[in-house]
Amino acid sequence: MSKTEKIQFSGHETFPLRQLWLRKAYLGVKDSEPKNPKETRSIFSDEKAISNFGVGKNMVSSIRHWALATGIIEENAEIGYKTTLLGNAIFGEGGLDPYQEHPSTAWLIHWKLAGEGDRSTTWKWLFNYVIEPTLDTEHLINHLQNFANDRKYKVASATLKRDIECCLRSYVPRVAGDSPEEISDTVLGELALIQQIGRGQFEFRRGAKQTLSDSLFAWCLVDFWDRYSPDTKTLSFEAIAHEYGSPGRVFKLDESSVADRVQALGDVTKNQLTWSDTAGMRQVIRGQVKKEKLLENAYD
Repeated sequence: MSKTEKIQFSGHETFPLRQLWLRKAYLGVKDSEPKNPKETRSIFSDEKAISNFGVGKNMVSSIRHWALATGIIEENAEIGYKTTLLGNAIFGEGGLDPYQEHPSTAWLIHWKLAGEGDRSTTWKWLFNYVIEPTLDTEHLINHLQNFANDRKYKVASATLKRDIECCLRSYVPRVAGDSPEEISDTVLGELALIQQIGRGQFEFRRGAKQTLSDSLFAWCLVDFWDRYSPDTKTLSFEAIAHEYGSPGRVFKLDESSVADRVQALGDVTKNQLTWSDTAGMRQVIRGQVKKEKLLENAYD
């Protein structure tokens, strides 16, 4: 994460992302667009928002935040909100996963939050910059404060504490005080990326991820490539496995698991991406990639 990237430690109102919230946000914006696009400006703030979304005011704000953070909708200063190509692909008419039942959607959400992290700095920081074997909550707060200070960003420690707790609860909902509804309704908990090992202590679960499809791995690899090195036709194994924002880091894959994934790229992408290991150069070679097709294949 460069020192010029946007930083955001709030917006979720301490609520982890729940099932069907993204669908609610998408449909709310989509239904308003044909009538009067400018009406979408107040969709999350007017008096009808609570009844329309069926949750309290703070949760409406949280729904808005998560829909923006995952790229399901986007904000336009003049118009208000509008749906995105990604939102349409997943939740639109004939969408890939309109009721958010497929495991690829949860992995995609994680990628948007921890791989791109445009509105979820703590998620991106945790999965890319924290390398300690044990994640101690108090220790994480101090480290995140140093991260913000290093980027000349002023933020209260209480805000960071809430953000870290929300982030951890997104992946490990079974902590003291959680309601049965929250335990069963958290989107990212099914990924088993983090586990609790003690009071206030957690650890990453590294290694192969059985529910992460090869096609979605390929989609995320191209997405990372477009940001990391958009003008190159080759990308090294080391970058794919270890670079900040890479699939290896974001998905907590060990080197063996990354190797299995990249070696399968030729078959998965019909040689749009191919693996090469010659003369000591381990790299992926990029051809004419149809990114939207990779996403479709992730839901086959």
